[in-house]
Amino acid sequence: MNIQNRIDPDKATRDRIARELAYSMPLKDFHPGAPKLFATDTLWPFFERLRAEEPVHYCTNAPIEPYWSVTKYNDIMKVDTSHGIFSSDSKLGGIGIRDEPEGYSWPSFISMDEPKHTPQRKTVTPMFTPEHLDELAKLIRTRTAKVLDGLPRNETFDWVDRVSIELTTQMLATLFDFPFEQRRKLTRWSDVATALPKSGIVSSEDERRREMGECFAFFQNLWNERVNSEPRNDLISMMAHSDATRFMEPDNLMGNMILLIVGGNDTTRNTMTGSVLALNENPDQYQKLRDNPALIETMVPEVIRWQTPLAHMRRTALQDTNLGGKDIKKGDRVVMWYVSGNRDDEVIERPNEFIIDRKRPKIHLSFGFGIHRCVGMRLAELQLKIVWEEILKRFENIEVVGEPKRVYSSFVKGYEHLPVRIT
Repeated sequence: MNIQNRIDPDKATRDRIARELAYSMPLKDFHPGAPKLFATDTLWPFFERLRAEEPVHYCTNAPIEPYWSVTKYNDIMKVDTSHGIFSSDSKLGGIGIRDEPEGYSWPSFISMDEPKHTPQRKTVTPMFTPEHLDELAKLIRTRTAKVLDGLPRNETFDWVDRVSIELTTQMLATLFDFPFEQRRKLTRWSDVATALPKSGIVSSEDERRREMGECFAFFQNLWNERVNSEPRNDLISMMAHSDATRFMEPDNLMGNMILLIVGGNDTTRNTMTGSVLALNENPDQYQKLRDNPALIETMVPEVIRWQTPLAHMRRTALQDTNLGGKDIKKGDRVVMWYVSGNRDDEVIERPNEFIIDRKRPKIHLSFGFGIHRCVGMRLAELQLKIVWEEILKRFENIEVVGEPKRVYSSFVKGYEHLPVRIT
C-alpha cells in the first residue's frame, strides 16, 4: 500500500487520492498499519472500507509479520475484555503491532496477563483516586495559567512545544517527583521509546539504545534513592515500597517506567493539541464552546474519541478462536484498531463529525476496556478540562495557521508540531 509517492501537499487532493486508492485496491493488499497513512492523515478511507467489507481482516502484505485487524467497536470490545483468550504478554510480542527489537522487551503491567498484572497495577492506582486528583487539580490550574499567560500574541508559535509538551511534562515530573529542571528528558525518552526507524526521532538504532540506556540509569538511581528512604507520594516511591513491585527485575522496572512515561505523555499531549486542531476544523463547534463554556464537560471525551491518541493495541491469541466469522489461530497477532472503532456508525451516531455536545460522549474506545483500561484516564480528562477552562478565560481564538506535522507511527497518533497564532 504505497501511498507515499502519491501524496499531494494540498489536503483535499491528498484525501481524494487516498479514497480512490482505498476503494480500488484489493483488500488482500491492505496494510492499515502502515505508519505513512497516519503521518499523512490518510488512514480514514482504508478503515472505512474494512469496517464495511471485512471487519476482521488478515494482513499479509506488510514488511512485518502477518496480523489480524479488528476494526469494529463490538469486536474490539470482545478482544479487549477476553484476556483469557487474547494475551498482552510481552513474551508473546506485547501490545504493539510490531514486536519490539531485541533488547527492548521490557515487561510492564500493561503487557502482563493475570495473575501478575493486577498486583502491579494496583501499586500505582492511589495516585489517581478522586481525593488525590482534587489536590492535583489545584496545581494543574496554577501551572496552566502560568503557561498560557506566557504565550506570545500576534505571532506564530508551536502549540505542541509551548503548551502540550510543557504542561504534560510538568505533570509527569510531579507524578514521578522527577528533577523538575530536567523534565524535558521525560518527553524525549517517551518519543525515543516508541519511535520507528523512519521517524527521524533517532538517527540510528545505536542512538536509540544509548538514550534508553540513559533513561534506565536515571530511573535506577531514582529507584535506589526512594527504596532506601521513607515512602513518599510519587509513583516511583509507591512501587519501591509495595510488595508487588519492590523486588521487580530490572527489565520489569524499566518497562513500568516507560509505560507510565508514555501513557502520561502521549494521551494528554496529543489530545491537547488535537483539541485545538479539531475546533479550528469545526468553527461552528468552536463558537458553540465560546458561547457556552459548560460544554467543556462533553467536549473533553469527544476530543479524546476524535483524536484517539493511541491508535491501536495488539494481543496474541492464546488458543484457536473465532472472531467476526474468521478463524484465528493460536499465536496469531490480533490488532484492535481503537481509531477505527471510534468511527463505527453502528455504535456511535454520526461518528465522522466532531460534536462537542454529543449526548453519549464517553462510549469511546480510546482508553481501552477490561483489565488494561488506562489507569490514568481521569487525570488525562482533568488536565484537558482545566486547560480549556483557562483558555476560554483568556483567548477569544487560537488560530491554526499551518498544517500540523503528525507523528510517523501507527501506534502513537499524535503531533510533532502545530503552528498557531493568538490574536
